[in-house]
Amino acid sequence: MAQEEINFTDFIASSIHDMKNSLNIQVSSLETIAHECRQRGDLDTFEKLGLMVYEANRMNANLVQLLSLYKFGQSTYPMDIAEQSVADVIDEAMLQNRTLMEFKGLQVIVDCDPDCYWYIDRDLVSGILVNALNNAYKYTHTRIRLAAHVVDNMLEIRVEDDGRGYPANMLHDGAILAHKGIDFYSGSTGLGFHFAARAAAMHKNGQGQGTLTIENGGHWGGGCFIVRLP
Repeated sequence: MAQEEINFTDFIASSIHDMKNSLNIQVSSLETIAHECRQRGDLDTFEKLGLMVYEANRMNANLVQLLSLYKFGQSTYPMDIAEQSVADVIDEAMLQNRTLMEFKGLQVIVDCDPDCYWYIDRDLVSGILVNALNNAYKYTHTRIRLAAHVVDNMLEIRVEDDGRGYPANMLHDGAILAHKGIDFYSGSTGLGFHFAARAAAMHKNGQGQGTLTIENGGHWGGGCFIVRLP
């Protein structure tokens, strides 16, 4: 009997899914241990575990992004555009990152009208927000602002921090250059930005299409991650 051929990309996608599930279990366990340390007053271990949780969460987010990009490329992503409460989507993304923010003692300010509704793919927008919050967590000093408002008939979502801002080599007329290649000094592949840009572009309405831009400024002069959806 001829051996059944295995599609390598399908095999990789399946493996990514398994790794993602394992990481979820590890993150949950690390968070539990960290909170136990905090309750015992072992703040040094608590802070060290916070870094481990951040890196594990970042890896998990990267795996989700890779899986989504694979589905985009195969045209198998189940796009589900429906009217959603933007405030609820933000709350879900915040819930996923709440433990991280507690580790670093960050203040997160949410600015979104509870009556703001928009037609979006809930999972994709949640993924964009989680990616943006992970990035802001790494570079901010003390606080993050997450705002969502309708501007010029587009839903504009901004994630701002009070860090040093994006380096000049990532900025060019407000466009994303982060996915141009691998930065061998920082180890950054630009995967998160590439995923967010692709996920935003999947949102279309007539001639309008979603976009992702980055800039420096905002309320505190730091980095601004801006998604606009039609």
